[in-house]
Amino acid sequence: MYKPSALALILAAFVALFLLLPLFAVVPVSFTPARFLSMPNGNWSLRHYESLITNPAWLSATLLSIRIALMSAVLSTALALAFSLGIWMFRPWFAGVLMGFVLMPMVAPPVVSAITLYFFLTSLSKVNDVIGYDTPLGVALAHSVMIAPFAVVLITVALSQVDRRIDLAARGFGAGIFQRVFRVILPNIRFGVLTAFFMAFVLSWEEIGVTLFITSVNAVTLPRMMWMGLRDNIDPAIAAISVLLIILVVVVILGKTAVTALTARK
Repeated sequence: MYKPSALALILAAFVALFLLLPLFAVVPVSFTPARFLSMPNGNWSLRHYESLITNPAWLSATLLSIRIALMSAVLSTALALAFSLGIWMFRPWFAGVLMGFVLMPMVAPPVVSAITLYFFLTSLSKVNDVIGYDTPLGVALAHSVMIAPFAVVLITVALSQVDRRIDLAARGFGAGIFQRVFRVILPNIRFGVLTAFFMAFVLSWEEIGVTLFITSVNAVTLPRMMWMGLRDNIDPAIAAISVLLIILVVVVILGKTAVTALTARK
């Protein structure tokens, strides 16, 4: 087993520290007592953390982002799972063309995708008030279009590690397609599906480029709220919520590391 040298570890630590320094700088800024972004000058305050709770705009944007991220993750994971299973089970001769078409949002410029989704959702708004421009379901639909390719990649990789012979054996014993999918294939790729769901949730949660094009005043997500704060009045509450998000990511990473370590010991 290859082990990195001490010099390589030191260089990696310096690179990681260099990349993390901007994140560390956000922490003291979040405790400033001023109404603008600045370092605390002797006095530290929790006023901006308090505003995240007392200001209904921040709470509403956070809850809306969670709702949209959950809807987007469920929809994109379901679509990606159906597509990947179809490609894996039936193996059509034009599978490469289908895969290229599905992965197109990953390579298309975000501005092009945002403009396309803007015109699509505004067209939907003309025929209904539920799914369209500046609606939570419309935003969830647009996010699903953008993040489904990432879910497809993760699920396809998980399926590539499944032995096809177990599916052939199940079909030989008379199992129908739904029995093969739910009792044979899905149990073998459940971690890949969960990873795809988590990735979709995170990508939808932090999506801002497309969101700026398809929202206005009704569907204000947390990233859009932060962007508005930086653009209009540079609200230090942005630093406070950034610190909370950093802590959340660190907790998730440490939790995943602990679970992986416990699983490896077993």
